[in-house]
Amino acid sequence: MSGAGSRMETACAVVGATGGIGRVLCHRLASSGRPLAISARADGPLSDLRSELESKGATVFSRSFDASDASLTEGFLTEAANELGPVTGLANTVGSILVKPAHLTSPDDFDSVLKTNLYTAFACVRAAAKTMRKDGGSIVLFSTAAARTGLPNHEAIAAAKGGVISLATSAAATYASNNIRFNTIAPGLVDTPGAAALVGNETARKASEAMHALGRIGKPDDVASLAAWLLGPEATWVSGQTFGIDGGLGTLRGRVKV
Repeated sequence: MSGAGSRMETACAVVGATGGIGRVLCHRLASSGRPLAISARADGPLSDLRSELESKGATVFSRSFDASDASLTEGFLTEAANELGPVTGLANTVGSILVKPAHLTSPDDFDSVLKTNLYTAFACVRAAAKTMRKDGGSIVLFSTAAARTGLPNHEAIAAAKGGVISLATSAAATYASNNIRFNTIAPGLVDTPGAAALVGNETARKASEAMHALGRIGKPDDVASLAAWLLGPEATWVSGQTFGIDGGLGTLRGRVKV
C-alpha cells in the first residue's frame, strides 16, 4: 500500500538517501508501499528526492543533517516514528572512497574516512538499538570488498569498512533478543557519483573491470536490490551476515577465458 493515508506498512529509513545506491533503494522501497524517512547532508538534493518519491504516491519524511552525529541520527529516527509510525528498517548508505597508500594518507584524511564511514554506521546502530527495541527491525550497513581481501592502496577505507563489519556482527549478537537484525553489504566498485573519479577515467575503469571476475563494475540496483530484500519481510531469519555483491572481487582472482 502507498499514499499519504497508508500506515499498513511499517516505515523504513534511508540515511544518505541522495547517493547513487541510496536513491535507487528509496525508489525500490517506495514501490513496495513502505513509508520512507530519508536523510542527507544537503537540503537541495534531499528535497528533490522527496518530490520524486511523493510524485509516485510515497509517504515521505525527510531531514538534512550530519549522520556522523549520533544524537542527530537518533532524533531523526524518533521524529520519523512520530510522523510515520514504527520505523522497523534502516539502511546507512553514507560512504566515501579513498584510494591512497598509508604513507600518503594524512591524519586528516584518515579521520575523514572514519567519520564518514564508521562513525555514521555506529550512529545508526546506536539509534536503531534505542528506538527499535519494542517493534524489532532490520538494519543494513555498507562495507566494501576491500575490507575482506587485500587491495593495494585501500588501507584507510579497508580499516573503516572492516570496522563496519565487526560492528554489525557484534550488534547482531547483542540485540537478537530484541528481534533487531544487523547485516552488512560489501560491494565492489559501483557506478555512482561517489566513484566518478574512478569510473569516469577510461584507464581506471578498465583496470577496475578487469579486477572483477564478472568483467564489469556494479550498478546501483545490483546492490540496492539486496538491501531492499534485507529490509523486507522475506529476510526475517537473516542476521549477522556480510554479503559480497561485488562481481567476485572479494573472493575470486582475475578474469580469464576458458
